[in-house]
Amino acid sequence: MVAKSTTRTPTTYPRPTVAVMYGGLALTVAAFAVPLVDRVTTNVLAAHIRSGYPGYSPARINEAVTLWLVYLSVLGALGVATWLVLARATRRGRPWARWAAPVLLLTGGGVALFNLVVRDTSGDTGLPALLGMTGLLPVLAGVVAVILLWRPSRTAPADA
Repeated sequence: MVAKSTTRTPTTYPRPTVAVMYGGLALTVAAFAVPLVDRVTTNVLAAHIRSGYPGYSPARINEAVTLWLVYLSVLGALGVATWLVLARATRRGRPWARWAAPVLLLTGGGVALFNLVVRDTSGDTGLPALLGMTGLLPVLAGVVAVILLWRPSRTAPADA
């Protein structure tokens, strides 16, 4: 009588997959940093809000910019944590990584697309196009990672 093993055999994913995920992490950090750098340099976000709401006082514009920055910072932190967990799971060969990646891609891509097209009460987009498009960058790495995770593994040819 043979006892069944309860330990799972790790799945082998293509080696570049983890590198792509760390690239997605880097793109997420960059997308998170762009609005913060904008705040201390060009103030594109503040100018965008000012053009949509010309009657707002400088204090009210500053409040709106701060609100956007908090929102984008929370999204950035969630994105960083997600990339780290998924890259670690992929590196360790966890089978659930293959199923989690498309779900996370659809979720993150949906939020990024929402941020790009959402309209505020002025009728203009909530974020300027530069910041909205920057938020889509990590989605590109997500698409590549999902493709790599679902690509059939190549087996070595048998010696004849």
